Amino acid sequence: MIRVVLADDQQLVRAGFRALLESETDIEVVGEAATGETAVAVTRSEHPDVVLMDIRMPEGDGLWATEQLVGDPQLAATHIVIVTTFELDDYVVQAILAGASGFLVKDTEPTELIRAVRVVAAGDALLSPGVTRRLLARVSDGIRQPQQTSVLEALTPREVEVLRLVGQGLTNTEIGVALFLSPLTAKTHVSRIMTKLGARDRVHLVVVAYETGLVTPGWR
Repeated sequence: MIRVVLADDQQLVRAGFRALLESETDIEVVGEAATGETAVAVTRSEHPDVVLMDIRMPEGDGLWATEQLVGDPQLAATHIVIVTTFELDDYVVQAILAGASGFLVKDTEPTELIRAVRVVAAGDALLSPGVTRRLLARVSDGIRQPQQTSVLEALTPREVEVLRLVGQGLTNTEIGVALFLSPLTAKTHVSRIMTKLGARDRVHLVVVAYETGLVTPGWR
């Protein structure tokens, strides 16, 4: 069972999300919050698999709440999805860099919301290649030169190549095709990279790939 917390200051939005998610047999909404502070408290109490986090809330916004939760070692298995009215504003970029596992727009199709919860609960990235490219472009001004290249020393040459492809937004199947590996082997490589780098999920790997210079905003 996938356990979800809903954090949004609009009760109507929370009610709609709850009704939709709880229509699925494998998803359970275990808590709601209308403020950032409440979102943090409920998440720490319930230890959900996924938090759907509104960007703008009173008493601690979504960015603040995301930072609090990502920084809590007791919540390493909890994944945060930022829910916003706008597809990729600067605030969303900050949240992704703070440790969120992806983002959704509020007018997303119901089937996409359900799929997103399942994808993130499984530890996969909720970023398409196109969104990944735009994300990297938006953070490029904040990082002038590649940083933290020493973290790559923990990886094998093959793992570095896999990390590069993860950073480009490729799925395990696409990585397998590119490197002549089975999807299962590609997934194993990704899992080992996450363990070695202490990454929460694939989105974190995207950020690491950018920060170490493996991927640049102009890649195609």
